Amino acid sequence: MSKNGKKILELKDLSVHFYLDEGILKAVDGVDLEIKRGETLGIVGESGCGKSVLAYSILKIVPTTARVRGEIILHPSDSMKNRKPIDIVKLNPQGECIRSIRGGEIAIIFQEPMQAFSLIHTIGNQILESVLLHVTEDLVEARKIVLDILKEVGISNAEQRINEYPQQLSGGMRQRAMIAMSLSCNPSILIADEPTTALDVTVQAQILKLINELKKSFNSSIIFITHDLGVIAEMCDKVAVMYLGKIVEYADVDTIFHKPLHPYTIALLNSIPSVNKTAKSRLEPIEGSVPYPINLPKGCNFYSRCKEARDGICNVRDIQMFEIEKGHSVRCIRVQNKYSKGAK
Repeated sequence: MSKNGKKILELKDLSVHFYLDEGILKAVDGVDLEIKRGETLGIVGESGCGKSVLAYSILKIVPTTARVRGEIILHPSDSMKNRKPIDIVKLNPQGECIRSIRGGEIAIIFQEPMQAFSLIHTIGNQILESVLLHVTEDLVEARKIVLDILKEVGISNAEQRINEYPQQLSGGMRQRAMIAMSLSCNPSILIADEPTTALDVTVQAQILKLINELKKSFNSSIIFITHDLGVIAEMCDKVAVMYLGKIVEYADVDTIFHKPLHPYTIALLNSIPSVNKTAKSRLEPIEGSVPYPINLPKGCNFYSRCKEARDGICNVRDIQMFEIEKGHSVRCIRVQNKYSKGAK
């Protein structure tokens, strides 16, 4: 959990829209979130819900065709030269300020390191570049930092691996090297974009344990993006459930698992295999698929797949987040009506 409770990053009414010939693709649509120092925020949802676009917008690495609106407020850490909060949305994506933030204050573990790494440069050179930019200009000292972080993430024989290319490493080793690159400059915020998706179960467990240990060592805040609720339960303090570019439920991890309220959150939990179920019991999949986020109708985005949807109630107007209790918010008109009546 957060060691001091100070906000380090705030997203305020963040939208990332792509203007296409077919219409406006709303990849992220009015997201409000905050993360505190030392805290792990999980963002969970199916593929196509906008999780990765949200992460990329924080680093201003979304395609140039995207229009980003709202605010991404980065609060200063002790290492930042600028002691005032910075609105990342307003920064030049090629400017000096955002270049000092990327890799320095905010780092990312990409989903597929084989695509994220350059195949024509060694692992050591790629990590070294970040250290020389953000930590020290002394080449000898920078190389020592790279070797130390490679050892820290569990890469054996680091003196040899530092001179190898990504394609010479196994999937688990490449992911560890990606984590090493992300942590080499001791970032205040680490974005983990489905870092275990391409790994087998044993390596997944090792990587998750490693991220947790390094979080404690560096006191970094983590934004953990995944579609795996088991990983969320293991890693996170707070959870934001995302569907079609919107946050539909937000609470601490215990509340999400033991008192879920939004039909989408409940459906996600019901679709998880459980050892407590009988051998002949069937899983409860979420029917249908995530709609293409262009020219969506009014009302709840989950309306077409929701078993509890009601015509004339759920599809009339856009639904806002509603705080059920302190720290627990839901975007569902039927839940809002139920709790509003109960409060009277």
